[in-house]
Amino acid sequence: MTYVNTFTALADPTRRAVFEAVARQPQSVAELARDQPVSRPAVSQHLKVLVEAGLVKATPQGTRRIYTLDRTGLTSLRNYLDQFWTDTLGAYAAEVHRQSTKH
Repeated sequence: MTYVNTFTALADPTRRAVFEAVARQPQSVAELARDQPVSRPAVSQHLKVLVEAGLVKATPQGTRRIYTLDRTGLTSLRNYLDQFWTDTLGAYAAEVHRQSTKH
C-alpha cells in the first residue's frame, strides 16, 4: 500500500465518513449504511476502495462481513507525513544552532 492510495481513498467525503465510522466501531455494511446518505450498494463500493487502500478489512461472521480498521494504509500515510515533520524539526534545529553560534 502506498500513501497515494490512502489519500485517494480518503479524498471522498462519504468514504471518509464510512472509514471514520469503522474506526469508531467494527460494523457490517447494513449498520454502516444506516448512518450514511447513500445506498447500501454505494457503501459496499466505498468499503471496497477502503479495503484496497489497506484502511479497513473484512472478517466473515456468519452470513455477513464485519469491517474493522486496518492500520496498513494508515502506516504508509503516517510514514509519508512523518518525513515532513522530520525535515521541519531538522530545519528548526539547524536554525537554532545557527542563531546560537552567531551570538
